[in-house]
Amino acid sequence: MKKIIGQRISEYRKKKGLTQEELSEIIEISPHYMSALERGVYNIKIETLVKIFNALDCSADEIFCDVVKRSCVVKSGELSEKVKELPLEEQNKIFNVVETMIKNVKA
Repeated sequence: MKKIIGQRISEYRKKKGLTQEELSEIIEISPHYMSALERGVYNIKIETLVKIFNALDCSADEIFCDVVKRSCVVKSGELSEKVKELPLEEQNKIFNVVETMIKNVKA
């Protein structure tokens, strides 16, 4: 779980265009500790998490979406945004695949 959360933090940090050093400076931790958090070496204190959410302008849902059961709403929203960027023909292909998969799961 720590590794998954660390990977999400890394992903959002990169989306924000920050290096580990820059983020660690913003949230007032050492670059070494920031690196260890992203690699899943340490448990993250709640205070540090809140600083990370604020610095990266993201929600807890976005960081925990791979480890919390109710996070499918966040994932589906992210996928929806990605699909919207595709040409209509590609969107329809994706929808057909997903609908087929859902039918197979329900069968």
